[in-house]
Amino acid sequence: MAAESDELTLAEAARVAGVSTTTLRKWGQQGVIPRYRGRWTRAAAAHARIVHRLRERGHSLDEIKKAGEDGRLAFGFVQDLFPERDGRFTLAQAGDATGLEPALIERVWRGMGFPDWMLERLDEDDMAALHNMAQVLGAGFPLIAFLQALHVYGQSMRQVADTETSLWRIYVHEPLIREQVPGMEIAERLEELVTEVLPQLDPLIEYMHKRYLRHFVEQMLITNMEEGYEDAGRKILGEIRVAIAFADLVGFVQFTEEEGEAEALDLIERFVVSVEDSLPTGARVVKNIGDGVMIVGNDPVALTDWALGFQEGFEKRSRPRIGIHYGRTVFRDGDYYGSNVNLAARVVGRGEGGEVVVTAPVKEAAAADGDMIFEPIGKFQLKGFSEPTQLYLAQVEE
Repeated sequence: MAAESDELTLAEAARVAGVSTTTLRKWGQQGVIPRYRGRWTRAAAAHARIVHRLRERGHSLDEIKKAGEDGRLAFGFVQDLFPERDGRFTLAQAGDATGLEPALIERVWRGMGFPDWMLERLDEDDMAALHNMAQVLGAGFPLIAFLQALHVYGQSMRQVADTETSLWRIYVHEPLIREQVPGMEIAERLEELVTEVLPQLDPLIEYMHKRYLRHFVEQMLITNMEEGYEDAGRKILGEIRVAIAFADLVGFVQFTEEEGEAEALDLIERFVVSVEDSLPTGARVVKNIGDGVMIVGNDPVALTDWALGFQEGFEKRSRPRIGIHYGRTVFRDGDYYGSNVNLAARVVGRGEGGEVVVTAPVKEAAAADGDMIFEPIGKFQLKGFSEPTQLYLAQVEE
């Protein structure tokens, strides 16, 4: 609940909400703002800001009032847990205080995915973050690498925050509404829960980051050792040799039509989880692509062996097809790019359900492995490539 010190004047509340004092007074008198009881608090002003956004999207005051009474706008009350941006610093002041050029700050800001208007007035948290960035760069971390890292952090944390909010709505907020709990009680329950949960999330995220960082540092050292001096002549910064696999579910569109979207979504989720849980050491899912996934690993032999074993875990009707290639790619912003990635994406399209199709570099890398055989299936003119590509069907030696 908001403390007495959180009380605002009508003019201050109107600035927070982004509306005129006349409009805000009218909303309070009409009961559109549940927490308005003759005085304005930060929680009430935060809720008024939500009302303002809904009005801009065309919703009537009656609709908004009903939603507030039902508890559907209860998250507006939770917003007062997050301090308002005081915006006391200009971009020029931030540059002087941190030693970062304003143009660099703008570039960093866009890389993290934040809107440019936030740079017009920066707050204490913004300044602390910029000081941290200056210290990282001052310690010698390459600028180009740092910009890529910040871009990935921004994308990842945006997804984390979106997921947290969506799960909270689905599993906490909506059940309270279905139970017809009064709107104000819903808001108070949510506020209490968020107050208890939020302090626990940051340490948990830091814990997982450190665990994954240790894993990938170890993989990097192994990769460096195995490649030896092969990278000495490379010309493209960030270019590395990896095994690239694409796996997708054959007949997924028909499955969706026959079984419905709920069953299809469940199949995809089980498929992705099965992939992630079974991948060999040094391999990971880079991204989901519709009804499939892109996988990158250090060892083409281990990835092919995984692919053959993975097929056995699916029913014939929904068995995936997997295409694997081994070659140089460019790593940037947490993703992999280049003609070899495009080639792997084309290879999977030549397979049938239950098949693992590979290119010659994969076959050659696995030549010493007696547990796998590779049956030539022909040369194919793959889209986007001028020369035909020889493909092989990987199978388990019986």
